[in-house]
Amino acid sequence: MTHALIVALSVLGVVGQALVGILLLAGLLWLVRVHGPLAWIRAAVWGYELWLVFLVSAIATLGSLFFSEIAGFVPCELCWYQRIAMYPLAIVTFLAALANDHRVARYLLPLPLVGAGISVYHLLVENGVVEQRQACLVSAPGGCATKWIDEFGYVTIPGLALTGFALAFAFLLLAAFDAAGDEGAAGPQLP
Repeated sequence: MTHALIVALSVLGVVGQALVGILLLAGLLWLVRVHGPLAWIRAAVWGYELWLVFLVSAIATLGSLFFSEIAGFVPCELCWYQRIAMYPLAIVTFLAALANDHRVARYLLPLPLVGAGISVYHLLVENGVVEQRQACLVSAPGGCATKWIDEFGYVTIPGLALTGFALAFAFLLLAAFDAAGDEGAAGPQLP
């Protein structure tokens, strides 16, 4: 049961990574004045951006609690910092989505940015690119370099966190456009 849930969370992570890739490609195309793909994505998610951030952050929050409380993986120091950036997103975006208040999106944007930075650093430690600090070794068995999961040869817990932060940032960015009043008569428009 535990391994099946780990695989399910990993599959969700891979799907999320594909979605991040699509969003990134659409954003890059928009920068070179090819607005069609991003406009289509905007129209598809318009009005649901905060709900999408809530969904992503709630799955990430519940997944991290599953890893520590059910699977028995001891969170290291870097895992705790990532949780500090993710958990408030689930609560605040739920309340903002209920109130349909997109103004909060621009104030939440730093949380996934900071969380993503910590996730990238954690991935570097986990893969031996950066030496882990003594605090990491004290915080959990094996420290921050321990790969509690390694599904499909590359999906690890900080990789899942990075995917969640990237999706949350992208959807918050789209919600921030709603808050700026960028909706036109034919639907949402990007500047």
